[in-house]
Amino acid sequence: MFLELQKSENKQLYREMLYAVGAMSRLSSESSIPYLGYREVENIFCLAFGAENLSRSDCSADASKDRIGIGIKTFLNGNGRTLQKIAEFNRDSSLFRGKTPKEIVQIVSNLRNERIRATKRIHGLDELIYHCVVREEGKIKVFECPMDEIDIKGIKNINAGTKNIIAFEDGKNEYSFNLSKSTLYKRFITENVLLDIDVNIIENPFEVLRNLFKESAGKLRFAPIIKEKEHVFLPLFSDRGGRHVPERSGLNQWNAKGRPRDPNEIYIPIPAWIHKKFPNFFPPREQPFNLLLPNGEVLSAKVCQDGGKALMSNPNLALGKWLLRTVMNLREGELLTYSRLEELGLDSVVVYKENENLYSINFTEIGSYDNFYEENEDFA
Repeated sequence: MFLELQKSENKQLYREMLYAVGAMSRLSSESSIPYLGYREVENIFCLAFGAENLSRSDCSADASKDRIGIGIKTFLNGNGRTLQKIAEFNRDSSLFRGKTPKEIVQIVSNLRNERIRATKRIHGLDELIYHCVVREEGKIKVFECPMDEIDIKGIKNINAGTKNIIAFEDGKNEYSFNLSKSTLYKRFITENVLLDIDVNIIENPFEVLRNLFKESAGKLRFAPIIKEKEHVFLPLFSDRGGRHVPERSGLNQWNAKGRPRDPNEIYIPIPAWIHKKFPNFFPPREQPFNLLLPNGEVLSAKVCQDGGKALMSNPNLALGKWLLRTVMNLREGELLTYSRLEELGLDSVVVYKENENLYSINFTEIGSYDNFYEENEDFA
């Protein structure tokens, strides 16, 4: 299926986020069964596995990755054999009017199958599966099963037990169609559990949140590093003569001697060892590329100076305006110091290679570059 193909660190992140949301159930529920909203689960899934979120589109999948479409279901486990909604046909309700139960089942099955096929065609998918997150007392369980087309020829045991409910099966799955709601249900059987998470529900999550935000007030919070995406860390400092921000180069290049300079003129240093270790990460020197800032702004940038030691924007002052004025909150003519970086809790940036012409940049906490350096010290 899908989950078994994912990296262990992604599965661990997914487990931790499901646990965290489940532990905060008292925000909206008094039950001893963890509460998870379906939108929250969809977002957690896409964040943990880097999947594309399709939940807002009108198709049979809520997410996709690696040509696999995933229908994400969140429900109470119950007896482990519950009927869950899989499709609505409100716009097609006129097709059922005056038809026999057998004819209705045929129409619904054909509509369902065509939706599955259309989803594959539109989103370039090879297969569709269900990813089920089920909840029971003190637990969250995850299992997966195929999102099968209904086997039209195999349909049997059509049972119109009540005026509005038609049950049937096809040899692989059991279904139920609610005529008044124009809704198709499938029986999900909890088996082959892939994740089994014990959840301790926090009695007073409001106090936990209050303390969390009180502790973090005024501190920068950094986005987690996306390890799967090609990236390098760049220091905002120099270690020559002790750790400091040079007064006349790097982020203080505006203060260099010689020609008059704009007060926003800077560059971010690129240590020589990074070019040796990752020779194809950056474009060739002086070749422009787009640089996406955390605020969504895109700058034109390039690698400059001898040995490609500088990451600069074009015009040069654009990067300085953002970094010195907006982020560091320095006045024009005020030197950036390492103590200022320590105050903000950052001393490096991470640069991701999105594609050959687009890179993105973000700040990282103190020690990030040092760890990166140690991991690659054979080139450093």
